[in-house]
Amino acid sequence: MPTRLSKNRKKRGHVSAGHGRIGKHRKHPSGRGNAGGQHHHRILMDKYHPGYFGKVGMRQFHVLKNRTHCPTINLDKIFSVAGEGYYEAAKNGGGKAPVINLVDHGYFKLLGNGQIDVPVIVK
Repeated sequence: MPTRLSKNRKKRGHVSAGHGRIGKHRKHPSGRGNAGGQHHHRILMDKYHPGYFGKVGMRQFHVLKNRTHCPTINLDKIFSVAGEGYYEAAKNGGGKAPVINLVDHGYFKLLGNGQIDVPVIVK
């Protein structure tokens, strides 16, 4: 954008350049960033961001994440994880159901979403 088109060219000679004598155009009049959330910006924080300040829950010292590690899989995805041949073996197994070991595939919990129409044994 050329200089001659900038808004500031029209403001030359006018003292405050459109920013007012009383309020003045200062650098950071209300603080930088999220400053004043508990002070002069409290009404805004309470209105639009309730629950922003404070704590919630209990502290847990020395969290060991591997104790709660439990990958899950839904029932309708079980054959895609088990591999080829399991669905056919279950479909025409003649009363014998194939055994699918989910732990070998990295899953510890089987969830009940979806349906399967063949018998299988899940370990």
